[in-house]
Amino acid sequence: MKIVVAMDSFKESLSAEAACDIVAAAIVSVRGEVEVVVKPMADGGEGTARALIRASGGEWIGARVMGPLPEMEVEAGFAWFDADKTALVEMATASGLELLSPQQRNPLLTTTYGTGQLIAAAVKYGARKVYLAVGGSATVDGAVGAAGALGWTFLDNEGKELPLGGGQLGRLRKIVPPPQAPGVPVEVLCDVDNPLCGSRGAARVYAPQKGATPAMAEQLEAGLLNLATVVREQLSRQIQDTPGAGAAGGLAGGAVAFMDARLISGIEFIIAQSGLEQAVACADWVITGEGRFDHQSLAGKVISGISAIAGRTDTKVGVLAGQVVLEPADYEEHGVNCAMACMSQGMKLQHAIRHADKLLAKTAGEFTSRYL
Repeated sequence: MKIVVAMDSFKESLSAEAACDIVAAAIVSVRGEVEVVVKPMADGGEGTARALIRASGGEWIGARVMGPLPEMEVEAGFAWFDADKTALVEMATASGLELLSPQQRNPLLTTTYGTGQLIAAAVKYGARKVYLAVGGSATVDGAVGAAGALGWTFLDNEGKELPLGGGQLGRLRKIVPPPQAPGVPVEVLCDVDNPLCGSRGAARVYAPQKGATPAMAEQLEAGLLNLATVVREQLSRQIQDTPGAGAAGGLAGGAVAFMDARLISGIEFIIAQSGLEQAVACADWVITGEGRFDHQSLAGKVISGISAIAGRTDTKVGVLAGQVVLEPADYEEHGVNCAMACMSQGMKLQHAIRHADKLLAKTAGEFTSRYL
């Protein structure tokens, strides 16, 4: 029997690599004769750089940049692949939500400026192409911060430069391009297909997860709508309704406007780079999972990408997640054969996060005993 372990990260607790290693060890401890192949996964969110470095033999290039708040500095960096001179910038390392305490989370104030600094650093290092992984953001600034780090200027109606932060977007009146653009192609690895604005847009869907009150979310929605309007009028680019433009608080849409970027599926990119499809083709099971298995998991996330592959190869799919909020009927129609939760009924989330490694190992062992 051959098992492929292709876990995503568990937010605030386990990297994809750690989750894969825990599950693989648990399987072997119960069924020592089973062949286990490990393929850490990501969808454009946290852990994408590590997953791609492991899959493709890249290296990490460190850089100190602005954090999610203008007064912060963080140790971040980018993944470098020398063979084809490409870089992967994972925005969460510079502008991610996990870099902030709950009390610091405020998308009116947070900025993607540090992400723009990483893109500039990658270009200076010699990148001929930059991949931008956009999940896990603390921001809703439409990439205005990142573009500012790349030389763009954003002015209000008095001709003054806008301060950093998503709360300033409503004051935008004029966009001034840089004298010289970086000149390298940028591809954005999206983990969602939400548009920039509207009921499924960046502000109304994701801003509350980043610390926004309902009133703040509406202010951010108005700001993003204003940004989209000014971009359309002054740059002749339509980003308001583009699928995926709402990823990372509009960083994806802003990347289209200010970096001439192309939006692609993060999970499809990682799958292609990792050789996962070839590994799954001759496997009996593929085991995947993440912190919370819900309806979003089945729409552009790691689990959806893996189940699509497994459906073509007649491989069974098992999901091990911190929480499982779907009924079997919900996930079985998407090609998932079974799902098991690490959290038991009544368990506090913070307890589960602190003990994620032990809980995942226990659940993986139970899965192995039951299904393999």
